[in-house]
Amino acid sequence: MVTRPAHPPRSPAPRRPRPTLTPASILQAALDLVAEDGLAAFSTRRLGQRLGCEAMSIYHHYPSKHHLLDAMVDHAVGSMAWPAADLPPRDRLRQAMYAYREMAHRWPALFPLVAVHRLNTPTGVRFIETVLSLVQAVVPDAELAARHFRTLGYFLVGAALDETSGYARGPSAAEPVDGAYIARECPRLASSAPYFQSSQWDATFELGAQALLDAMTRDAGRVRRST
Repeated sequence: MVTRPAHPPRSPAPRRPRPTLTPASILQAALDLVAEDGLAAFSTRRLGQRLGCEAMSIYHHYPSKHHLLDAMVDHAVGSMAWPAADLPPRDRLRQAMYAYREMAHRWPALFPLVAVHRLNTPTGVRFIETVLSLVQAVVPDAELAARHFRTLGYFLVGAALDETSGYARGPSAAEPVDGAYIARECPRLASSAPYFQSSQWDATFELGAQALLDAMTRDAGRVRRST
């Protein structure tokens, strides 16, 4: 009887080392996950799967999902490129308006949260303070500057939401009307529709930005004449 040599015992496969978690690596993974799947699908469980760890491991660095969302908002507003300090006040504010729009387009899936976040973290309130200083440099009156700041926010948030996740990407009617119906019943809408396309956004944004800046400049002139 032929005996076969016994197979040597297999050594266990080496365990792959888990990646070292840091606040920065968690934040980047969270930003990537939101960019890919959207805010509605974001959870610490799914983030843990992406990082190769249990969700509880994330809480060693961020006490809650809320803290992580705050950090993502801070990262987005902190990524804005502020204008040079030696520019004229109106030019500085104009560049900041465009920088905000660029930030929204850089983080389109995250921006709906940025838009409604109260920005009451240290990073958030510093952001508000910076924008207020730019507005007050154009309009040297506390009340008028505050009102223009709010108007500026209406315009920027609305424009950024519309361009990143707005009308064209919003929910549709169950039975939407077709182009023939619009041409027949809504001639003004039909003639305006070409100017609603994304290729026209830059020109429309510039029109709004100039209108706001012109209004600030007029109010600033009234303030200076009255003092």
